[in-house]
Amino acid sequence: MFQRIVLISSVLTIFSNVKLLAQNSVPTAFKDITSQAGIKHQFQVYEGFLGGGACVFDFNNDGFDDIFLAGGMADDILYLNNKNGTFTNIYQKSGLLGTKNFVTQGAVSADVNRDGYVDLYITTITSKGTKKLIPRAINLLYLNNGNNTFRDATKEFGLDKLNSFSTGASFGDFNADGFPDLYVGNYFTEYPGDLSVINDAMIASANQITEGYLLLNEKGKSFKNVYQDYGLSHKGFGFGGVFTDFDNDGDQDLFVNHDFGYKRTPDLLLENQSPWNSFKDVAPKLGMDLKINSMGTAVGDYNSDGLMDYFVTNIRFNKFMVNQGVGKPFLEKSQELGLGMMTISWGANFADFDHDGDLDLFVANGDLNPNCTPIADFLFDNVNGKFIDKAREKGLNDYGIARGSVTLDIDNDGDLDLLVVNQKPVLDFPTVSETHLYRNDSAKGNWIKIALKGIEAESRGLGSKVEIVVNSKHFYQEIDGGGSSHLSQNAPYAHFGVGNANKIDEIIIHWTGGNTQTLNNQKVNQFITITEEKSTKINPFIKWSVIGLLVALGGGLFFKKRSSK
Repeated sequence: MFQRIVLISSVLTIFSNVKLLAQNSVPTAFKDITSQAGIKHQFQVYEGFLGGGACVFDFNNDGFDDIFLAGGMADDILYLNNKNGTFTNIYQKSGLLGTKNFVTQGAVSADVNRDGYVDLYITTITSKGTKKLIPRAINLLYLNNGNNTFRDATKEFGLDKLNSFSTGASFGDFNADGFPDLYVGNYFTEYPGDLSVINDAMIASANQITEGYLLLNEKGKSFKNVYQDYGLSHKGFGFGGVFTDFDNDGDQDLFVNHDFGYKRTPDLLLENQSPWNSFKDVAPKLGMDLKINSMGTAVGDYNSDGLMDYFVTNIRFNKFMVNQGVGKPFLEKSQELGLGMMTISWGANFADFDHDGDLDLFVANGDLNPNCTPIADFLFDNVNGKFIDKAREKGLNDYGIARGSVTLDIDNDGDLDLLVVNQKPVLDFPTVSETHLYRNDSAKGNWIKIALKGIEAESRGLGSKVEIVVNSKHFYQEIDGGGSSHLSQNAPYAHFGVGNANKIDEIIIHWTGGNTQTLNNQKVNQFITITEEKSTKINPFIKWSVIGLLVALGGGLFFKKRSSK
């Protein structure tokens, strides 16, 4: 067996060197600029395979994407965009040094207190130092001071008592009050063993599965865990979730990823029952109760029918769940659409990388760590509704141990670049496994980038849906609140490639909370920020709450009259 592993490793090393020579001699669609951009990062695991997220956010409001990278056992990194294609790590002076005490996993961002600066929430699985039984540690909330520094507000916001083993998080405004709420995926309630030896047999006999956190933002002052208050009692090996409006009713629903879903709890699709304070799991009814090792989710409308579709990563075969509309079950179309390859996938990102007017798909692949088999990443080009892997051709078939992946525009040139987090191998590994930053040099068509500024809605429009109309064709995207990909958050704006079109006929913003806003005849090749107009209509959430109250009062009066007779 050992000789076979050595032989395989030697072959892979030779293949990797040949691949690198080929890439260096022929220009590719994506250029690896990791070193020249000043990026140097490897996620270092603790007792096993878990972790490795990235968060894209503009923490200094200069219009350029900055990056936070979780380090695991290594230090985290906060990269400031220098506006010239390079980044500077300012972690040591950022006020984030408290994360050195924890094994971090991933991060998401939102303007928690609506002061105009984007804050940071970081998930952890344990504190460093003396080994502890799970639950081992708190997650961390850092508020942005507005001067490239942050302050620890974990205790101030009531989060210092929530000891957990957390993986991924997602921001979303599920009660539509304008303040970003949180969902946090948790993996265990307790676990005494070594994480590197987790297997199916142990999982099947385990009783330590746990609830996630549903954290309600109380007007920018504190968070309250309302998981059970909202009618939820589900427990599973949680890998986080993503807020999304799957049924187009204007409120934010929640899709939850569960590991070992075939042994314990499958994925959940939690339908928001607003104005009632509850969520209902409709996954079994709609075929979204995926019984897989669900690692992460990419959200996108791949066929431009106005319905969000979901690519869910897995060990073995990924799932592509196509939305058929309200009340209809989702259809699994991975094989039919060319996405049925056997692999171990984590991060995934829908984006129109080549600006031809349809969504492509990047998938970050990586073996379990401490295993030692290199697996190439995928880049699926959307060709007439079918997906073809062109990762090698386009310079993205890295063989490292990938986890989270994010889209961003590092140089504001209008096309989307990629950052892929790689883990440091625990065992000998036949190729380099480091985090990579790829600059997109391939896009030829026109484009538009749209950021949102909420007034009544969440301040960056997280969860709001952006619709554009080009030559009578409609395209849709949701603003990413995190939990997308794997333990990560893409840049929080909508990006559309529009091919040869020379104008955008309409931009329609479907704000969380129910407001709709339309702009006509917009230029292509621009990055615009749309500020929400104050609505003259009654917020539908308020309207239905008032109706519910009146119905309740009416019922009370009716029964009071009957009882007095």
